[in-house]
Amino acid sequence: MGELVVDKHVKYILSVEKRKDSFESVVLEHLRMNGAYWGLATLDILGKLDALDSNEVIEWIMKCQHESGGFAGNIGHDPHMLYTLSAVQVLALFDKLNVLDADKVANYISGLQNEDGSFSGDEWGEVDSRFSYLAICCLSILHRLDKINVEKAVNYIASCKNVDGGFGCTPGGESHAGQIFCCLGALAITGSLHHVDKDLLGWWLCERQVKSGGLNGRPEKLPDVCYSWWVLSSLIMIDRVHWINKDKLVKFILNCQDTENGGISDRPEDAVDVYHTYFGVAGLSLLEYPGLKAIDPAHALPVDVVNRIFFQK
Repeated sequence: MGELVVDKHVKYILSVEKRKDSFESVVLEHLRMNGAYWGLATLDILGKLDALDSNEVIEWIMKCQHESGGFAGNIGHDPHMLYTLSAVQVLALFDKLNVLDADKVANYISGLQNEDGSFSGDEWGEVDSRFSYLAICCLSILHRLDKINVEKAVNYIASCKNVDGGFGCTPGGESHAGQIFCCLGALAITGSLHHVDKDLLGWWLCERQVKSGGLNGRPEKLPDVCYSWWVLSSLIMIDRVHWINKDKLVKFILNCQDTENGGISDRPEDAVDVYHTYFGVAGLSLLEYPGLKAIDPAHALPVDVVNRIFFQK
């Protein structure tokens, strides 16, 4: 199994940032903001955030903000809720939320709430329970939850609950671990977890663990390192994480490492990417792997960052 090759992962993340003309970089150009969050959050969990120039990153982030208050995935792209949360999270990592006009960002988000309490991802109107999480998490970090109708938002999320205890992207949508994380995260932040049948959902989530120790996102699917975050954080939020075999999951994640060049893949022997590297390391943090900073399961930020946001005067 081996150990977490921290220095190799740091080197890999820094190399991804520098290779702007690589195939991976070109095809992911439109969501570079998400990539920045995945990479920088990984560095912070590893205790290595000081390995890059924060001023350069912050300057780039602010160039991605539109007049509407929302952020794009990169300079010259359209704003979306997905990139707006990532931008705010990265600024939080660097303790630089003060560079934002919080009300401007909050007005952009609140303007995307629909009459039924749901949220659109951007001006084009797609509705998804993921966007409810993005809105609530972002406004929570900015101390601006009062800008939206929280009761309607919570009721919409509750309407996405299924008979198996899980949640879908819209009412009646299939339960999926990624959607479950989003709905639980939003309910946890708003103090509304009473809407969840914890035993029923806990059973559905713990059944996501397969023989290899990895977790999948839906029944009969292959395991994937990213669900080490989506499933595990959900189990922690409902106090049912003891229902899975943690040691086998740790082994699965570590077996997905590229021990020579750094990075983590979705499954052993596959190609690595920054997305799975983040969710693998974040999963290990939730599993209390030695030497890693603790991460908050609802806000998806290190606990010390969350404490700084909510408890620092």
